[in-house]
Amino acid sequence: MNPTEKNNLHPRNLHRSRYDFEILMHSNPKLKTFVQKVKDTDHLTIDFDNPKAVKCLNKSLLMTYYNVQNWEIPNGFLCPPIPGRADYIHYIADLIQGNKSVIPRGSFVKGLDIGVGANCIYPLIGASVYDWDFVATDTNLKALKNCSAILQENPALGEKISLQQQLNSRFIFKDIIEPEDKFHFTMCNPPFHASEEEAKKATFRKLNNLDLQKDQTTKTPNFGGISDELWCDGGEVKFITQMIFESAKYQQQVMWFTTLVSKNEHLKSLMKVFKKINPIDIKVIEMKQGQKTSRILAWTFMNESRMNNGRFDAQKASDNVD
Repeated sequence: MNPTEKNNLHPRNLHRSRYDFEILMHSNPKLKTFVQKVKDTDHLTIDFDNPKAVKCLNKSLLMTYYNVQNWEIPNGFLCPPIPGRADYIHYIADLIQGNKSVIPRGSFVKGLDIGVGANCIYPLIGASVYDWDFVATDTNLKALKNCSAILQENPALGEKISLQQQLNSRFIFKDIIEPEDKFHFTMCNPPFHASEEEAKKATFRKLNNLDLQKDQTTKTPNFGGISDELWCDGGEVKFITQMIFESAKYQQQVMWFTTLVSKNEHLKSLMKVFKKINPIDIKVIEMKQGQKTSRILAWTFMNESRMNNGRFDAQKASDNVD
């Protein structure tokens, strides 16, 4: 294995080194179908432009490093890059650690994943690495049913993750955070684009950047994604703006609200929104995966004294997915 580290990933990220395909193929022999040698070297790789290969790699990473078995997602749903998703979890761990000497671990730590999708990736990693409990929400019932199927295949993790459908797409936290709930954090990977047309144009740009200009209309991007995962009316700025305004109603029930922000230029308008609700602290945490830079926007209404006093023994939301 090439020991070269990806220094832009979080120090606790298990994927800082080149993928060890020998170990991954041992965990998941089906990966052998997609593994090939890098030209003129002994290094192994896969075709990262092949959605089936990327999905199989993800399954292998989850099996090897997170003890997740039989992970499947329906065709067309978002296939997440595991290293980047793990980074978000590790940076949240830093946030809730604050000035404590150790990272809080165990089921007393409660997280809320907004828009979990069909892959259930954040709760799976957070429960596996830090033993946290999660409530995972989505408006899409098919996505939640797939998450439920994954959790049934992984009962030890399934005990730590509850699923709840958001029945009203106009809201984010309403009808999800109940009066008795307390969460150490919320997290979200919001829809990036403002329309289906914008999402398609971005996909074609990505394909062009990957030198896949030929027959773009039939190419499938390796990351996938259905409509409500990739776009919403007003795009991520409108979505996050709604999230910020709603968060003010739950400021004593959540330690840290967080969301990914795909475009740096969106931060300026989002910062103006914060002036209307006056959180105590706002943080912007940069994350880099390869050539891509994204950022976590985090805010809290609690001072350090409040954060350090008491345990957030939140009750899980009931699983209302049939």
